[in-house]
Amino acid sequence: MSVGEKDKFAKHCGIELIEAGEGRAKAKMEIQPFHFNGVGIVQGGAIFTLADLTFAAASNSHDHVAVAINTNISFIKATKSGTLYAEAKEINPRGRVGSYSVTVTNDEEEVIAVFEGLAYRKF
Repeated sequence: MSVGEKDKFAKHCGIELIEAGEGRAKAKMEIQPFHFNGVGIVQGGAIFTLADLTFAAASNSHDHVAVAINTNISFIKATKSGTLYAEAKEINPRGRVGSYSVTVTNDEEEVIAVFEGLAYRKF
């Protein structure tokens, strides 16, 4: 069982890890009423959690533990229905610090958010 599959908070939020492989991962989250913020759109923290789980699965896909040391997210488009998908790709596969890019899209493949993360790899 991967780190992404063990994440109890992400599971609580309704996030499902679709796949994880060396330096990459995909996850999805069906939008539910509990994901909404006070103005009726998906809350930024829910989108961040989807991206973060995908980042964690990708960065921990090697034979060592990796933990986040810095993350950044830019929200591009608001959303209120359907399913959100996150895809993480490893940018830097070598050394102690790994760089990852995660794109969050909707059912129409429109970009909802862009997430960047740095992970410290414990050797």
